[in-house]
Order: sequence, then structure tokens, then C-alpha cells
Amino acid sequence: MTAPRFSAATSPPTMPVPPPGASPDAAPFVPPSTWPGTSPKGVLAYDPAGVYAYRFGATEPVAEVERGQVLVTTTEDCFGGVITTVEDLPSRVCRFDRLNPVTGPFHVRGAEPGDTLAVHVLDITPARPFGVSSTFPHFGALTGTGATAMLHPPLPERVWLYPIDPQTGTVFFQTTGAAFTAALPLRPMLGTIGVAPAGGEVRSSIVPDRHGGNLDVPAVGPGTTLYLGVNVPGALLAFGDGHARQGSGEVSGVAVEIPTRTTLAVEVVKGVPTPWPRLQTDATLTSIGAARPLEDAFRISHHDLVRWVAELTGLEELDALQLVAQAGHADVGNVCDPNYTMLASIALQHLGATTVYDGVHQRLRATRLPDIDRSGGQR
Repeated sequence: MTAPRFSAATSPPTMPVPPPGASPDAAPFVPPSTWPGTSPKGVLAYDPAGVYAYRFGATEPVAEVERGQVLVTTTEDCFGGVITTVEDLPSRVCRFDRLNPVTGPFHVRGAEPGDTLAVHVLDITPARPFGVSSTFPHFGALTGTGATAMLHPPLPERVWLYPIDPQTGTVFFQTTGAAFTAALPLRPMLGTIGVAPAGGEVRSSIVPDRHGGNLDVPAVGPGTTLYLGVNVPGALLAFGDGHARQGSGEVSGVAVEIPTRTTLAVEVVKGVPTPWPRLQTDATLTSIGAARPLEDAFRISHHDLVRWVAELTGLEELDALQLVAQAGHADVGNVCDPNYTMLASIALQHLGATTVYDGVHQRLRATRLPDIDRSGGQR
């Protein structure tokens, strides 16, 4: 079975990003293809060789990335690759201090505190013909947890395997009991991506916050540019936790988890700070907030979007608030992690003629994929 390639370059045609409010499954599947070419700055192909980080901050970089360079590497799934059958219950086979491994961190040359790191997702390829999901004790939105203490027993622990057909772009749900299946669109994404936090802080890779981290936002896939505020020299970018797909909220606590081969294009926007993670596609702008309770994550995301819209358009803050209130869209990233994530989005068409981060999304979007062999190196 040939591995899939979902791409975001400008030509040939790409997998379109749905507009705000639309189901992520509204975008049609684009068949795999192999494209020659690369960024003018070349390609960094990095093999983690099974060595991963489990935190953001206080971790030595594994390699240096140039501004404008394409980074090709692999990521492991959130379980560290140890779940391969329905009998592999996480509580039995996982080391909980080794959950959610991330590849990196990468030192981005020229990135300094007060800058913005722009990371464009060019390609995410499932590196295994199946994904895994599970329930496990005291984790998820609909069970008692350490922070939401309940007297009733936790949900039973169970594992699901999801076969993946890369040629048709399909992920197959199949029950563990009755004979029921459902074909779901393959929507590869990175659940975790971020930089070192500010102030010398160290955060577990499971936690989302201002630095990024375990955002679990389905929009962080091919065609999207993620903006992160730089807090330390070199930014120290790390990422992992690939998902074949994820529903809004990640309500069970676990998506369809996969290892990936991931291709990113990286740039630095000098002298422009970014207070919270932001996303840009060809059609939308999105601000991400992370907090508990969920309404505070909602407030953070909308507060950031209102101020971003005011900055881009020159509108007074109350006018920007009114525009976001009537044209914006809210979606949920996760309601299971130590912090919850909420998204506030607006269509670019409502903002008039404006340039976002000096047009870096368009420049990175035009980057062509390198021709890569199955081991992740450049041919």
C-alpha cells in the first residue's frame, strides 16, 4: 500500500480548507502525488532515530533550521508506538512519563524573543497503515478526572484500530463489538506543536498554552500556517502527536493516533510579537485560546481575534468586536487536556484588502514539496 501525500503547494491542485462553520469533511480528497522541487533554502531531513522530547523548554536542540528552509522528519504517535492490537491497553503497555513524544526541538536561526515563528504545514503522511484510539481511566470529557472528581467508576478502558486506505483518503471506524463500520475522510493533522515557553518555564508536551503545545486543533494540517510567539533565542520548535483525523473537542480524550512523516516550511517574522497561537489559511484567520474553564479559553481566543482584526483593518476596537461578533465562528479544539482549547475564526473576505504578517503565508504556501523517499530523506 503506497503511503499518502496530502500537499499544500500552489500547483498542482490542493486539498481545500473548508470555510468557517463548515464541516472539516466538506473538503474533497485529493489523490496522492509526488512533486519535484523544494524551497530555495533547501531541505533539512532529520531522523529522530527513536529519540524524542516530552516537554517544551529546557531541552537542547537536536538540529538547526534556517529561515525559509523546509524541514522533513518523522513523528511518533501519542502512545510512543506501543499500541498495535486491541489487547494493548494503555494502562498496561504505556509509560505515562513517555506519552505524547515530540520531535525536536529545532533551533530556528535568527528567531529572537519578540519575533513570530511562522510554520507552514506542507505535508503530513501517515507512516503506518492504521491508527489507534482508546478510552482509558480518568481521561476524556465524559468521565471523572483528577480535576473533575467523581464518585462513579471511570469509563472502561478499550482500544480501537482504524485501518487507513491512503489511496482513497479513508479512515475506517469499526466497532469492537457489533459488526458496524463507517468510512471517514482522512484529515491528517499535528495535535502537538509549539516552542519553548517564556520565563524559563518548562511545560509537559501534554499541556497547551501560549507557547502552543498539545493544542489538538484539527486545522493544523496541510495548507495551514501556524504563528507562534518566540520566547527564547532560536524558538526551539517541536511537534508530534499526529492524528489521522479528530473530531471537534477530542471528546473521548484520544483521536485516531498515527506516526507521521511531516514536511514543514519555517520562517521568522522579525519584530512582530504574537501573544497566542494563531492560524492562517487561504480563506480564514484563527486565534487559539487555552485555559480552564472552557469559557476562559473562548474569551482568550476572541479577545486575541478582536485585537488582531483591529490591527489589520485599522478599526476601533469596538468596531472590530462588532465585526467578529457578527461574522466570526467559534470551534472547540479539545476538552480533555490540562487546558482546553477554543478557536475564534473570521473569513479574510470580511477584512478588506489587508496583509497578514507581511504575506508570509502566501510565500510559504508557494513552497514546493521535495521529492522524498519512504525513509524521509531527499532523493
